[in-house]
Amino acid sequence: MNQPQATARDALHAVASRKAVVRLLPLLCLAYFMAFVDRTNVGLAKSSLETDVGIGAAAYGLGAGIFFLSYALLEVPSNLIMHRVGPRAWITRIALTWGALTTAMMFVQGEASFYVVRFLLGAAEAGLFPALMYIITVWFAQSQRATMVGLLYLAVCAGLTLGGPLGGALMELAGTSGLHGWQWMFLIEGGFTILVGFAVWRWLPDKPSDARWLTPDEAAVLEERAATQGAPAHTTLRGNVRVAFGRPFILALALVYLANQVASVAIQYNFPSIVESIDISRPFLVGLVSGSVGIGALLGVLVIPAVQRRVRDEVRVIIGCSIGTAVTSVAYVLASAPVLRISLIVLAMFFLIGVLPIYWSVATARMSGLMAAAGLAFINTIGLLGGFLGPYLYGWAEGTWGAGTSAWIVLVGFSALGVLLVPVLHVTVRAEDRATDAGPAAESATHPAADPSLPVTGADR
Repeated sequence: MNQPQATARDALHAVASRKAVVRLLPLLCLAYFMAFVDRTNVGLAKSSLETDVGIGAAAYGLGAGIFFLSYALLEVPSNLIMHRVGPRAWITRIALTWGALTTAMMFVQGEASFYVVRFLLGAAEAGLFPALMYIITVWFAQSQRATMVGLLYLAVCAGLTLGGPLGGALMELAGTSGLHGWQWMFLIEGGFTILVGFAVWRWLPDKPSDARWLTPDEAAVLEERAATQGAPAHTTLRGNVRVAFGRPFILALALVYLANQVASVAIQYNFPSIVESIDISRPFLVGLVSGSVGIGALLGVLVIPAVQRRVRDEVRVIIGCSIGTAVTSVAYVLASAPVLRISLIVLAMFFLIGVLPIYWSVATARMSGLMAAAGLAFINTIGLLGGFLGPYLYGWAEGTWGAGTSAWIVLVGFSALGVLLVPVLHVTVRAEDRATDAGPAAESATHPAADPSLPVTGADR
């Protein structure tokens, strides 16, 4: 291809990419936003569940964590089914069943029913995030994916920031029609999630060639650029899964992600009760203060990927964030002033959420196609075990030693584990890049004009 043809191709790709961002990202972000609103607001209901139906700290921790156990068990099967039926149909199914089960939370009567609904809710939602990641690998070039994942994580920040105030406002409906506030919260949020499922079915194409709003040439250039260089050309399901699971960098990344999720999820599910412990009792005010972790997460998602683009070393950024989380966790245990403790939790979420796009950039830069579906699901499955361990161990510690700093020893330990695992990730990533003979910058070098490595701004749209 000569230079004028390459330039025209790059311009076409830029136009098609902007269309894809405008059409796809709002819908993907809305689905992920609702996932984190649901998760955040279980934390808001923690004290009410204990008062109204007798679910104590240890039982709450187990119920909160059991969601991630079923999610993890079904993550890989869910994504392999998604690869066969298409992301549109599968994400629609996920949203409809997850919304219905969120609504079913309003009927919880005790520990047993809490465990059952939470387990089923995790099973229903299994596969959501890797499915969203898979769509990004199908629609966007490798050089664009870190930015797209970063935009997706803005939905996490929005869910963490707005979920608390929204849930708190809904809980103020306590007594209306004889329902508790937490029952209203689950009813309304579950119903809205069902509507999101119908929106996905209506507006999400499986791949560029299915999109009516793209020309044939635009669809073709998107699919061409989305094919990652250096990906092994296996064509069978079993072969792709075996290769994905057998690559050491995938296991190393999964273990680092697990350590991150223990701390992150424990904070998300218990921060509202920490806020209540400083004599804030109105549900809306508890939710409003709880939303401050979303501000820390938002700053992390904006700042940390920008730092990575400057230093051009993913692993160095990951180790910096791991150290930051560990130091912040230790400082929380040593601190006594309530405002300082809240600030340290917000800072911890800056590191924990801000680094997540970097994790997934490491993975998506080195996988595509079915191998990406299997590999991403495997990483997320291992990480989700951290989602189970975080609330469970925190609740166990709180039930055994009482509310206070003792439960944070769990977070300190896993934060330290994350620091120790990063050198292993460094070695395995370098070995992977040498083995494929094409590092993460390969496509960027091949198509420099089609590398929107900065966040999409109003002007770019």
